[in-house]
Amino acid sequence: MTEPRADLDSPWKDILRAYFPQAIQFFFPNTAALIDWEQPYEFLDKEFQSIARDAEVGRRYADQLVKVWLLGGEQVWLLLHVEIQSQWESGFAERVFVYNVRIFDLYRQVPVSLAILCDEKLSWRPQSYTASYPDTRLNFEFGIVKLLDWRDRIIELEASDNLFAIVVLAHLKVIETKGRVEQRKAWKFRLTKALYEKGYERQQILDLYRFLDWAMILPEAIEREFWQELQTFEEERKVTYVTNAERFGFERGIQEGRQEGRQEGELAIVLRLLTRRTGILSPALRSQVESLPLEQLESLGEALLDFSSSADLDQWLQSRS
Repeated sequence: MTEPRADLDSPWKDILRAYFPQAIQFFFPNTAALIDWEQPYEFLDKEFQSIARDAEVGRRYADQLVKVWLLGGEQVWLLLHVEIQSQWESGFAERVFVYNVRIFDLYRQVPVSLAILCDEKLSWRPQSYTASYPDTRLNFEFGIVKLLDWRDRIIELEASDNLFAIVVLAHLKVIETKGRVEQRKAWKFRLTKALYEKGYERQQILDLYRFLDWAMILPEAIEREFWQELQTFEEERKVTYVTNAERFGFERGIQEGRQEGRQEGELAIVLRLLTRRTGILSPALRSQVESLPLEQLESLGEALLDFSSSADLDQWLQSRS
């Protein structure tokens, strides 16, 4: 099966930022126990951009720099690295070290460095960066979690109330069901049902489903079967959070944009949904979309709900050129 994998950077960043305390509590409980979660935490985006000069190079990372307060009243920065790509990276430990050095150089802060590894090589566990000479020795260590380590803890994950148990399950099942679309559909449906059964709030369900939908890509025909099953399930529970948000969110946004009298509103919604369905657009495709008149933007907004790759968008654009 050909799987056009959407960009995972954005959903990882979104879920981490929306539920940061839960992420640290799930992945790094020892560090989480030191933090005063009653105090506000702050994402240091400007500071991170100043030290991560390669942050715009690719889509492999979803790194975050966050200021938190410890229970003793001390301020500390957390440098959270998420290695998204399925292949391991030889220079990962060096990158973590370099970021730490840059932070100390610019801000005189020694951050707590933590890493979430999403790759598929079980033996790859970078935890330190070292250098040794006769008169100088360096040993920089940081904390890691390996998502593959939860492969034998599926029952535990399904029983957990922490939102990131669903995130880990989705990641593991994407790996497990490569080339087996029916099994992937079954797990996508099972995890989506769990969002309701765990009693999450509406926004939590939508946020988590966005991650599931982005990660657990299905061929168009199987996706349609999934949506029919999900619609039936939601109707039985008398809640239609996901199906309404996915299928009718665009039309609501168009109406809001029209009321504001801005074509930019429609364009922004279309671009956002296209990125969600097909991944990051190439500059050429994005330029073509941006040049569409209002009427064609509205048509594209309806058509894109069935896109599964950028090739679908390219074909749609060619048919109207």
